[in-house]
Amino acid sequence: MNLFKKLSSLFSPGKTDADAYWIAARCNRCGEVIRTRVSLSNDLSVEYDGDATSYFCRKVLMGEGHCFQRVEVELTFDANRRLLNREIHGGHFVDEQD
Repeated sequence: MNLFKKLSSLFSPGKTDADAYWIAARCNRCGEVIRTRVSLSNDLSVEYDGDATSYFCRKVLMGEGHCFQRVEVELTFDANRRLLNREIHGGHFVDEQD
């Protein structure tokens, strides 16, 4: 069995949680906490502003319950993919412990 795990690790990309930014948001309508992962290598769009480079990501979240309210999250990252700004519509950000 270990042979198969080693072989699969050779052919699968090495993604870690260092390559991710996690979001937790509470829906304003039903109160459900929705968690999602933003891949810092795949989900970001490059924005060129003169000499500065930044990244932008927009995610639309929807819970698993009976509420179909959409929660829109907009994230802005610097050239090193560190979070600069975050905005949310239809909900509010919560800590992962909530």
